[in-house]
Amino acid sequence: MMAADQTVHGVPPSLSAKVVGSFAYLTVRDRLPTILTKVIDTIHRNKNKFFEEYGEEGIQAEKQTIGLLSKMRNELQTDKPVIPLTDSLQDAECWNQYLQKHQKLHGDQESVSWFKSPWLYVECYMYRRIHEALWLNPPISDYDVFNEGKTQSFFESQQAVMTICTHLEGINSNIENLSKNQLFEHFDKLLQVSLWGNKCDLSISAGQDNSQKTSPIDSLVSLQPLILVNDSNTVWSTLISAQTHARSEKTTVRVDIVLDNAGFELVTDLVLADFLVSSGLAHEVHFHGKSIPWFVSDVTAHDFQWTIQQTMAANHKCMSKIGYQWKSHLKDGVWSYHDHPFWTQPHEFCDMAADAPDLYANLQGADLVLFKGDLNYRKLVGDRDWDHTVGFGTALQGFGPAPLCSLRTLKANVQVGLQPGQAEKLTSHEPDWMTCSKYAVIQFYSSKAEQKD
Repeated sequence: MMAADQTVHGVPPSLSAKVVGSFAYLTVRDRLPTILTKVIDTIHRNKNKFFEEYGEEGIQAEKQTIGLLSKMRNELQTDKPVIPLTDSLQDAECWNQYLQKHQKLHGDQESVSWFKSPWLYVECYMYRRIHEALWLNPPISDYDVFNEGKTQSFFESQQAVMTICTHLEGINSNIENLSKNQLFEHFDKLLQVSLWGNKCDLSISAGQDNSQKTSPIDSLVSLQPLILVNDSNTVWSTLISAQTHARSEKTTVRVDIVLDNAGFELVTDLVLADFLVSSGLAHEVHFHGKSIPWFVSDVTAHDFQWTIQQTMAANHKCMSKIGYQWKSHLKDGVWSYHDHPFWTQPHEFCDMAADAPDLYANLQGADLVLFKGDLNYRKLVGDRDWDHTVGFGTALQGFGPAPLCSLRTLKANVQVGLQPGQAEKLTSHEPDWMTCSKYAVIQFYSSKAEQKD
């Protein structure tokens, strides 16, 4: 396995907070301590709840968890070395081996510390340490410190959720009569809704309100010019050829969605998935979420089930009807939810075949894999200082279990696959174009397409 900070021929170094003034530096210096402070405040605010549920033991657990988190915040702010995990969870050994590899790579000259290590690694490590602090303190081990924010984001986006459910219901009621061109138009719109749903990210806003308040359908036309790479036509033709192949071989078309945020974004993903199965473009959809609370607003199994329950229980006819439909997709096995420890490890996806061969083999069963959001993009291309014109396929460094597409609004300073001069032009108008979440990509890659060229 290639260590995450190694510079090999043609592969640039990882983005890191050691570059003072860079987005990685500002994230580690400002945003991560802010998130940790909010986590500490959330646990402290719920002290009475822990006491009601668990008595003195709950209060003790709250104090000890806050102690561990405060210690970590101090380590981060003073650029201390990254330390091994001490819990007995199944992935702890994997994390500690990853750290050892970094230590060997650095030698004695430089410790593996918060500001000197790859940004992707230390940011993931912080969330894993939050989980450790809770895990080591039963009876509050299972407490999701980010749950309040995710719940609030869902309820504050209600108007937009109702609009999009009504829109979907309108399509579903006439789906049998749609021409291929009309199907493509609906697909393209819902793909873009899912793309822009990715703006609602609570880790980038350090937990501030980031809900969707406007109609997601009405704003698509004005947002179109902000999509820097738009491979939606290729995504469509991939689905159509999978469908043709499935008919002749009497098999099924499977689409996998590697989820990002709970709240409004998850609803947009479920709406897209519903359209895929209702239209017959896909016969099954596999959703991949996180096995532990992650990056403030990422989807866990609980968030996934809770969102469907809330949609069913809504006091809005279309929303409730759609929610029941989603429930039956799950019951019938048309939809399924999966998580795997690899998604909450620091590895780039080019390591997946070696480090999580079971997950890689599983993804090979898909006809198309949609990767939602920024963190997935950073892991796809290794969060490195790539030239913007480097091809997406090159930056994937051999990762390609199935045809794949990244749907991402830009919130981190890595972006590949742009036209010559495109990045320079953007920089001259908007120096922070890579991190302001105003721009987006629908970026496709398939090793099969490469073989045909």
